[in-house]
Amino acid sequence: MNGVGVCILTAFFLLELGALAAFSYWGYHISAGAAVKIILAVAAPLFIAVLWSVFLAPRASLPIFSFPIRTALKLVVFVVASTALYAAGRGALAAAFLALSLLIVATVFILNLHDAKM
Repeated sequence: MNGVGVCILTAFFLLELGALAAFSYWGYHISAGAAVKIILAVAAPLFIAVLWSVFLAPRASLPIFSFPIRTALKLVVFVVASTALYAAGRGALAAAFLALSLLIVATVFILNLHDAKM
């Protein structure tokens, strides 16, 4: 794998971490009691991380979906993370995250980097 591929996959990983942070931010900024906020801030990204590792990760426990379907589902996670940021009152950040998500996911798909071994 060349340096460009490594950079793109690194950006994709950072995007995944950004999605988890977005879900945590949303969970903490809902209008509820402090205990509910803390629980959601921890549980929402944990739930997404478990689903991602089981179904969507390159070395998923249950890779039941083909590459194009997994890519579409990953994009759905990023869109929902963008929506969570928007719901938490961070519209500009949500739009930037969505645009970056579309760009990086499309690049990984077009360059066929889904099966890269690092």
